Amino acid sequence: MSDPNSAGSRRPTGLGPLVPRRVFLGALGAAGLSVVPALPAAAAASAGPTAYTLLSRADWGADETLRYTAAGTEIWPPEYYPVQTLTVHHTDDGSTDPDPAAVVRAIYRNDTVGKGYGDVGYHFLIDRNGRVYEGRWSGTDGTAAHDATGRMVTGAHVQGYNSGNLGIALLGTFTTSPPTTAAHTALVQLLADLAGRHALVPAGKVLYRNPVSGVSRAAPVIGGHLDWAATDCPGTVWSQLPAIREEVAAQISG
Repeated sequence: MSDPNSAGSRRPTGLGPLVPRRVFLGALGAAGLSVVPALPAAAAASAGPTAYTLLSRADWGADETLRYTAAGTEIWPPEYYPVQTLTVHHTDDGSTDPDPAAVVRAIYRNDTVGKGYGDVGYHFLIDRNGRVYEGRWSGTDGTAAHDATGRMVTGAHVQGYNSGNLGIALLGTFTTSPPTTAAHTALVQLLADLAGRHALVPAGKVLYRNPVSGVSRAAPVIGGHLDWAATDCPGTVWSQLPAIREEVAAQISG
């Protein structure tokens, strides 16, 4: 099985966890990018009540046996690292199924079995009605996408830049049309919850450092798949991101 963190190479073995250092970026000047060091990422605050409706894996009908081999071992054992950045996607799956839970199950099966990711690649998914679905399995502590200490489980949504990069996918294809108002609202609420819990600045930038491979890349704290790869994802949501960051900041401050 290939590891999306290492751009197609096999999962590295024998590597101890490296502590990622968050560095907030200043303005671009004539000499290039000015960087100002910040403190290492702190543990996330505990999850509390949320403004959005979250459906657990059990709620949407995840077949947990898919994550295991015939011998009963996990295909992709979970790994956990502090959150550095939040990345928005659209699933662009081509589904016409009117049941969004069925679409999530189909994406889960394709990611887990078809692509060999061992589980759904995203941490959260959002349907047209504004319901949020728990994505990648993260343990039994009841906190979606995180372990008991607030570290994020590594997903498989941006090849080469997965550890510490949390992926949120809007169900559907938005290359020509925007998401529904309900989906947009839930996205803002979810981003505000995550940014607040992880002390992230919504309109800020970060020097992301992959704690597994050591690869670094400057990126927005809240960005889209297009910030990491040559892709049309997340479609029209890309042009909405500046306004979304403002809405997220307003919710946090409010």
